[in-house]
Amino acid sequence: MSAYVSVAQAKAGFAALIARAEAGEKIVVTRNGRPVACLGPLTPYRPIRYGDLRGTPLADDLSLPEDLISDFEPTW
Repeated sequence: MSAYVSVAQAKAGFAALIARAEAGEKIVVTRNGRPVACLGPLTPYRPIRYGDLRGTPLADDLSLPEDLISDFEPTW
């Protein structure tokens, strides 16, 4: 469930709203009664470890355009 707060309320109690978002609550900020922004928790960062991507399909075409490849070739 989301809490709705106006921009003025968000400005007045920003630190408290951030604490609520950290705790998992989704907060929708409104301007003139219309939703314009959302505060919420970020998904936890989890580094990719060797083997995590096993079985993940790759793109069909892994080729690079020639003009991009030439940017990495020496020019001497």
